[in-house]
Amino acid sequence: MDVGATILAAVLLVIIQYPHLLVHQINGESNVSSINKQKCNIYQGRWVKDNSYPLYDPNKCPFLENSFTCQTNGRPDKFYLQYRWQPLACNLPRFSGRNFLRSCKGKRIMFIGDSIGLNQWQSLNCMLHTAVPQATYTLTRNKGLSTFQFPGFDLSVMLLRNAFVVDLVSDKRGRVLKLDSINIASTWRGMDTLIFNTWHWWLLTGRQQPWDFIETGNKLYKHMDRLVAYEKALTTWARWMDKNVDQTKTKVFFQGVSPDHQRDWSKPSWKNCNGQKQPFLGRSKYKGSPHPAQVILERVLKKMSTKVDLLDITTLSQLRKDGHPSVFGYGGRRGMDCTHWCLPGLPDTWNQLLYASLFQN
Repeated sequence: MDVGATILAAVLLVIIQYPHLLVHQINGESNVSSINKQKCNIYQGRWVKDNSYPLYDPNKCPFLENSFTCQTNGRPDKFYLQYRWQPLACNLPRFSGRNFLRSCKGKRIMFIGDSIGLNQWQSLNCMLHTAVPQATYTLTRNKGLSTFQFPGFDLSVMLLRNAFVVDLVSDKRGRVLKLDSINIASTWRGMDTLIFNTWHWWLLTGRQQPWDFIETGNKLYKHMDRLVAYEKALTTWARWMDKNVDQTKTKVFFQGVSPDHQRDWSKPSWKNCNGQKQPFLGRSKYKGSPHPAQVILERVLKKMSTKVDLLDITTLSQLRKDGHPSVFGYGGRRGMDCTHWCLPGLPDTWNQLLYASLFQN
C-alpha cells in the first residue's frame, strides 16, 4: 500500500471510530456539537460581512409585522442584512430549522415579554417557516397570547405579551403595577422552554406610562426610581421561578437588555440611528459603560437556585447601530424607531444563539 493510501485509510479509521471529531463548517459556522461553553463564550465576538445572509426572505413570511419589514417599508440599503456574529474562540452553529423542529417535536415554547420579545418571536417563526415552507402552520391570537403552531411537528411557539413579568391590574384605584404580584405566571406554568425579556416599558413617562401607581409591600407609590422598581419586579419573578419550575421538564432563558440607539452615541453629531448603515466593526466590546438594567438582571439571576441561561445579547446588539427601523418602521417618515429591530436582522442572531444554547452538547 502506498503512503497516500495508508494516510487515507488512517483518516477513515479515525472518522469511523470518532465521528464526533468531524465538524461541519459553513461560512465560519459549525454544527452545534462543536460548541463548548467551558472554552468559548459565544457572546464575545465581532460582526463580519457574510454574503450568504440574510437567513430568510421577508416576502415569504406573510405573518411579519409591517413595522419590522424595513425593506418593504422602503429602506434603500441592504448592508445591515449581511452581517454574521463571529465568536472569538469558536464558530456559531448555522441555524437549522429542520433540526429545531425535529428536536422540539411535541414541545411548547413560550416567549414572555414586550415588543422586543415580539421581534424575536417573529424572527424565529420566519426561520422555522423558511425551513419547511410547505408545512402547514396556524397562527392564533387570544388577547395577549399569540400561538404559532406546526401541527405536523406538534410544536407550539407562543408569545405572551407582558412587558413587566409581574402583574399590571386595573381596579378602583386606577392602573396599578404590582411589584409583589405575579398571578400572570399561571400562563407559563408547565411549558418546555421559557424565554423572558423586560426593560423598555419601565422607562415610559407621561401619557405613555401604562400605570397610575406602583404597589409594593401593600403601599402605593406615585413615583419610584425605575431601576429600583425593576429590581423588585425581577426579584418577585425569581422567587416564583425558584419555587415553581421543575428543571427536569422546563428550560429557562432570560434575554439580556436590548439596547436602543436614541442617545447612546460616542459622537455628538450622531443624534439617533437614522442613516446608520454598518455596525461598530473590529471590536468585541462597546465603548460605553455597562447597561444599568443589565447589571441588575445579572445580579438577580446569580442569586437564583433555578438555572437560567442568560441570552447575553446586550453588548453584541449595542454594536448594531445600523439594525433599527429608524424611519422605515411603524411611524414611517413621521416617526423614528431606534428601539426595535428590522427583520430579517439582528433578532435572527439572537435566535441562532438560542439555538446553540438549546442544542449544544
